[in-house]
Amino acid sequence: MVPLTVVSRTFFCRLLSILVGVFMGVIKYFGTYIFIIIGYCSIASETVLFSYSLVFLSFGLIPLLELVLPPNKTQTTKESALAYDLIIYSLVPLFLFLMILFLTTIGGETNRLILYGKISAMGILIGIFGINMAHELGHRKSKLDRFLAQLLLCSSQYTHFYIEHNRGHHKRVATPDDPATARKGENLFLFWIRSIKDAYTSAWHLENTSTQKKGLPKFSWQNDMVKYTVFQLLILAIIGLSFGTPVLLYYILATLIGILLLESINYLEHYGLLRKKISEAAYERVQDKHSWNSDHILGRYLLFELTRHSHHHANSLVKYPDLLSREGSPQLPTGYPGMILLSLVPPLFFKVMDKKLKKK
Repeated sequence: MVPLTVVSRTFFCRLLSILVGVFMGVIKYFGTYIFIIIGYCSIASETVLFSYSLVFLSFGLIPLLELVLPPNKTQTTKESALAYDLIIYSLVPLFLFLMILFLTTIGGETNRLILYGKISAMGILIGIFGINMAHELGHRKSKLDRFLAQLLLCSSQYTHFYIEHNRGHHKRVATPDDPATARKGENLFLFWIRSIKDAYTSAWHLENTSTQKKGLPKFSWQNDMVKYTVFQLLILAIIGLSFGTPVLLYYILATLIGILLLESINYLEHYGLLRKKISEAAYERVQDKHSWNSDHILGRYLLFELTRHSHHHANSLVKYPDLLSREGSPQLPTGYPGMILLSLVPPLFFKVMDKKLKKK
C-alpha cells in the first residue's frame, strides 16, 4: 500500500507543476496585452509622439528585435494552452472597450498628426484583435467561440472572412482559385485589390449555393451574407448617427488599415507557393511546403502562434498555441511585421523571396 505522504507529495508536485505551467503560459502570452496597453496610450494620447506609440512598437521596435533574436522552435505546454484561453477571452472585451473609446473621443481631435496616429493605432488593433483573434476563434467548434469571432469581424467590417476563410481558403489554398494565395511576381498592392474583391464575391457565392441547396431563396435571412451585410450597415448607421460623419469616416479608415494588415499577412503566408495539379479537377493535398512559416519568438507570442501556418492548414481545428513548427515548411527570413515592411517595397521583396522560392 502506497503511504499517504507519498500520494500527497505526488499530488502536490503535480499541482505545483500545473500552476507553474499556467503561470509561465500567462507570462508568455501576456505580451499580447502590450498591444492593448500601448493601444490605449495611443488612442487616449494628447501628444503626437504618444499617438504613434503603437505604430512605433509594431513596425519599429518589434521588426528590429526580430532581426537580432534567433528563431525559436519550442513547443507550448498543455498548461500554457489553458492560460492562453483565459487570456484570449479577456482580450475580447478589452478590444471592444478600445473601439468604443476611439469612437467617443476621436471626434474632438483637432490636431491632424495626432488624429492620423490614433486612426493608425485603431487600425492595428483591428488587424490584431478584430480579425486575427477572430480568425482563431472562428475555427473552433464552440458556439460561444464562433459567436465571438463573428462579433469581432462584424465590428471590423470584414465578417465575410468567416465564410470565405473557413470554407474557401482552406479548401483552395495554394491554387490559382484561392483569392488569398499570392502569385509569384504579384506585388502587394495589386494583391490587396484582387484578394479583397475576390474573397468578398467568393463568400457570396459560397453562401448563395448553400442557401439554394436548402431550397431557400438566395437573399433569405438564412443566408449569412445577408445577415452580415445588414449588421455591418447597422453598425455604420449607428456610428454615423451617434457620432457624426467625420467619426464614421475615421472608423472606416481604421477598419481599412486592419483589413490591409490581414491581407498583407495573407500575402506573406502563401506567396508563390502552388500545389501541383494531379487531374483536371484536383490538386495534390495540402502539405507543409505550401505555407511560409516564421519561428521568430516575438511574432509567435504576440500574434498567438499564427506564424506557424503550415500546421494550421494541416489541421485548422488545432488551437494556435498547440501549433507545431513543421520541418517541411519554408521559413520567412524574419517575422511578420518586418516582412510586411519589406513587401511594401516590391523590388526588394521579390529579390529576397524569389531567391528562397528557387531553393525549394
